[in-house]
Amino acid sequence: MKIAVLGTGAGARAHIARLAGLGHQVHVGTRDPEATLARTEPDMMGTPPFKEFLAQHPGITLHTFGDAAAASDGLVISGIDGHNAVAALTAIADQLAGKTLVDYAVPYIYQHQSEHPWPTPWGVMPKLDPCDTDSLAEQIQRALPDVKVVKSFVTQEQTTVVDPQSVGGGDHTMFVAGDHTDAKQEATDLLKSYGWSDILDLGPLVCARGMEMYAHMHSAIGFGLGQQFGGHFGIKVVR
Repeated sequence: MKIAVLGTGAGARAHIARLAGLGHQVHVGTRDPEATLARTEPDMMGTPPFKEFLAQHPGITLHTFGDAAAASDGLVISGIDGHNAVAALTAIADQLAGKTLVDYAVPYIYQHQSEHPWPTPWGVMPKLDPCDTDSLAEQIQRALPDVKVVKSFVTQEQTTVVDPQSVGGGDHTMFVAGDHTDAKQEATDLLKSYGWSDILDLGPLVCARGMEMYAHMHSAIGFGLGQQFGGHFGIKVVR
């Protein structure tokens, strides 16, 4: 299957490598391929330049966002950062039309001013915007009515999403939400191919608000476990 992954950060790379390992043809999208390949320094999270990753994964194709989306058979995974996602995806609306878009971004605003900041081991915790009365996933769906948006993957580190057995033998829960049953099934099938056995459908896309707002709790649990960056743990819904 031809699958597009939009983004070149650490999370996107986890999906790229796993999908390629499962035999899919992966088309990677970035804003400016030449600029991406010209970078020689790690990003803000310490992730090495993408060209090093590309050299280690022959067969991966790097495109613009639009060309990557156009190359997919119908499934697109978006790792575009939350602050820029709506604008970047709206710009390629024609290439995304009719396709399933799985969004896992958290709508974080970094370097904001707060009356009561939350200090963390790596700086002040970013704030969520939108929050409570809207979600990034809903914003994307409103901007792209011809795209089937699914929110998923966002409650775990992406390295865990693509390898659930790395935590507790895989005995933890992943969530999906969306307004299109067939698109949620596509996301669920992908998760099963990654190794997930406990996948909970939360219902309509409005439930993305809960998943996105969980990001702060995910960080808090990680801090409690002594994990400064990310979090190597799972969440299990016991029922």
